[in-house]
Amino acid sequence: MRRITLWLLATTSALVLLFSYHTSTEATSGSATSIVAQGSTGSGGAAPETDSGSSTDSGSSTDSGTDSGSQSSSAAQTVVGDAIMTKFGNVQVQITVENGRITASEVTQVPWSDRKDQQINGRAVPVLNAEAVDAQSADIDMVSGATYTSEAYIRSLQSAIDQANL
Repeated sequence: MRRITLWLLATTSALVLLFSYHTSTEATSGSATSIVAQGSTGSGGAAPETDSGSSTDSGSSTDSGTDSGSQSSSAAQTVVGDAIMTKFGNVQVQITVENGRITASEVTQVPWSDRKDQQINGRAVPVLNAEAVDAQSADIDMVSGATYTSEAYIRSLQSAIDQANL
């Protein structure tokens, strides 16, 4: 009787622990949605530049009458870096520059074809984006486990920084 009770308690405990464990696929599906949304908005290449140009113009019109030279220096500018090929797919970075500082960094293209790509890039891309804004340069740390993405991200980021003359 004692063995049966012990077995029953151990089995119940194991089942409770098993069903209460949160798997990584739950977290990945939420990250996948945000990265796919970022990638799809920027995949048009020229579309983000055109959109930001029109929003810059509308923002400048509220400054009421200053010359266009001072408007462009204080207005946000979006610059898209080169698309860097990896053996898994292209990586392309877009930065937003305002007053000579990088205010945002986003990925417009990243490998996303299978579950492993989604898992790796869903974890690496937000880290790389945050580091680029913090460092204000392409001198950022690579993400462990995302070597190809990190190398391509840094090269595309440097391309965007060069184009923005920072």
